[in-house]
Amino acid sequence: MSETPAPPRQRVLLVTGLLGAGKTTALKVLEDLGWEVIDNFPIRLLPRLIDSPDAPAPDLRSPLAIGFDSRTRGFDAAKVIDRVKVLVGRPDIELTTLFLDCSGQELERRYNETRRRHPLAQDVPAATGIAAEREQMEPLRRWADMVISTTDYTTNDLQQAVRERFGQDAPLPTTVTITSFGFSRGMPPIADLVFDMRFLDNPHWDPDLREQTGQDTPVGAYIRKDPAWEEAFTRIRDLVLLLLPRYQAQGKAYVNVAFGCTGGRHRSVFTAEQIAAALRAAGYDPAVLHRNLASRAADAVEGLREIRH
Repeated sequence: MSETPAPPRQRVLLVTGLLGAGKTTALKVLEDLGWEVIDNFPIRLLPRLIDSPDAPAPDLRSPLAIGFDSRTRGFDAAKVIDRVKVLVGRPDIELTTLFLDCSGQELERRYNETRRRHPLAQDVPAATGIAAEREQMEPLRRWADMVISTTDYTTNDLQQAVRERFGQDAPLPTTVTITSFGFSRGMPPIADLVFDMRFLDNPHWDPDLREQTGQDTPVGAYIRKDPAWEEAFTRIRDLVLLLLPRYQAQGKAYVNVAFGCTGGRHRSVFTAEQIAAALRAAGYDPAVLHRNLASRAADAVEGLREIRH
């Protein structure tokens, strides 16, 4: 008789550390990675949150990131540790503590740069408040499972460090959208990469192709005959494939690659379809949007030589 599999454990990450060390930045990255994030949450209430009757079923729960620091109501490092130890012993919870540290000199520089007062140094130098807070937080630092020192980190460095440690919990990869459009009908409102395909021969001027689009085989065959097509497409494809993993590594949730021609019906549509096919072959799942595919074929539009923005 087979045993019933145990329900999945609730993943909980406690994020704490010195004020100014980067807690807010870390929580924003975790939120982008699909974690449910709650900041400034009293740890004494965490069992109620996890066991709430309104909580989703165990197999539907997102990993949970809880932010707190010395300003959190009722903060006491020793009591926090005692409460967390109880949760660590529960078989239905996988709990980890991340502590963000930073040198006092660098924290002073950050407070001076932002012209903010340290909460524990309202009438004394920032260094005094930082030292007092460090003493308060030291038990948590020693007890934490992970410590990241942000002394020499830029914001981007910290974001990258959090992604590397917790990115495997992200539910979705970067969403890629391939868009075709007509310059004569305006630029797309959102695009990370824009390629102008108007250097290719225009199928509009072939009477047999005018009413067709870049999704039709004869139009594709016409465009492929252009001597510039093969090399240009290869270079564009390779550039997009080079950049997408780097966008994803930087935590970019959405990437929109746009291809434009004059009217948005032939060259841009064909190129967008070909790039989308190349991305699928490389393991991506792009969405394809043809903004002006249904627009009327018009000589006045295709004859434009100057695009005014």
